[in-house]
Amino acid sequence: MWPPDGAGNTARIGVLTVHLDPVPESELYTMAPTGVSIHAARVPLGIVGPDGQIIPRVDPDVARAFSQPPEVDDAAALLTALKPNAIIYAFTSSSYILGSEADKQLQARLQDRTGGIPIVIQTPSMVSALRALESEHIALIHPPWFSTELDALGAEYFQKEGFDVVYHGSAQLRSDYGDIEPEQIFQWAKNEVPDNADTVVIGGGGFRAIGAIEALERSLGRPVLSANQASFWCALSIAGVNDEIVGYGQIFGIRPIPTRTVNK
Repeated sequence: MWPPDGAGNTARIGVLTVHLDPVPESELYTMAPTGVSIHAARVPLGIVGPDGQIIPRVDPDVARAFSQPPEVDDAAALLTALKPNAIIYAFTSSSYILGSEADKQLQARLQDRTGGIPIVIQTPSMVSALRALESEHIALIHPPWFSTELDALGAEYFQKEGFDVVYHGSAQLRSDYGDIEPEQIFQWAKNEVPDNADTVVIGGGGFRAIGAIEALERSLGRPVLSANQASFWCALSIAGVNDEIVGYGQIFGIRPIPTRTVNK
């Protein structure tokens, strides 16, 4: 028996990710069952100042620009050479700003560039996961680099999708971009999530959170979703992958997975 060698013999999943963000592809790789490979294309995000410094907040204008052509469209087209089963758009902020109808338009536009390879938009994936879990009252946690305005727009997005957002806020765990330790997000969520939230949602593709999901679900006694986890759940459904995934959330135990894609 040959050991796993990273080949995508079962499925290949592409991911469109911010150029300076190491999180989405590494979290997807970590959750992936043997035979599922992850392939990233990087898209510029305009948060680098004239002197090369990183602007410490993602504001609405920056997030909106990320979703516009040509960069993200060209990156999606490049991934088609690998013949992935699905491509994840690993960026939640533009959804918050533009809304669910714009998400559908973005999905359709990118699928036009991929020749029909399904595009999985992260925020609608979280909505699909919440509905599969029959969630009603959610606590929404965002990364430290989300502005107050962007956090509020995130809450509004989920409210418009029919969920009662009983808590929302940016986790003040650091003052710049970078990784968050599982214990940090675990303690933040334990302290901040109110008792009347039936599900915890951790938004932001760049918010490293999957390491805390299992411990949070045990401690809080309720499901926990993250942007990368929920979008991977949807992508695996599209790819027809039904392998058991343990340690990264109750959502992976739901079968069949109800995924929706836009057909041109």
